[in-house]
Amino acid sequence: MSHMFIQTFPEMKKLFYSLALLSLMSSCATTNMTNYYNQNQAQLDVIHKSFKELYKSREFSIEFNDKNFEHIFLEMFTDTLRYIYEFGINEPRLKDTLAKFNLAPAKTIDLITRMKAIECKGVSNMTYYGDGKESNLVFMAIKKKDIRWPFTPQKYYVLTYYDQPQYYDKDGRLVDNRSMKRLKKLNGDIFKRVNSRVAYTISEHAR
Repeated sequence: MSHMFIQTFPEMKKLFYSLALLSLMSSCATTNMTNYYNQNQAQLDVIHKSFKELYKSREFSIEFNDKNFEHIFLEMFTDTLRYIYEFGINEPRLKDTLAKFNLAPAKTIDLITRMKAIECKGVSNMTYYGDGKESNLVFMAIKKKDIRWPFTPQKYYVLTYYDQPQYYDKDGRLVDNRSMKRLKKLNGDIFKRVNSRVAYTISEHAR
């Protein structure tokens, strides 16, 4: 028995350190997100409010598609069709297209400028179901600034803004309803509390 313990102890030690590292990484991620939100709340809230106001006149989404935040995909919906355009953010035809779809050019370009300033990868509307009814949320992805290992994918802070206060379990995880029996996953990701109406996750997916 003593001999077996000596053989397996290094593996147990590795497991202990791995679990400790995962716990530390999770703690750091939560701390980093809390710090990020607190430092950038004013800018994030303006982007959220501006997008919601513009969305009332035209259903649309915006996503930067380059690392320098100079080009966007602009997705717009009519009653029957979905249009996807690619623009450089300083191209004159961007303003012309916004005007064509009755999406206030000055306000939309201001939104794009604010997104670039904090490296917000994209903003969109998402429909979800909770408490037996259909609701909407604003889905926002922000480029996560940290040291990356070579060949590892870019990660994003993904924020979800809700119109109504949400339910969270004792660990701060977003749940479907007040019974708190089932986690509410979006795109397969588990979200955690920022405040009663904002939740976050860290994901490789910006949408």
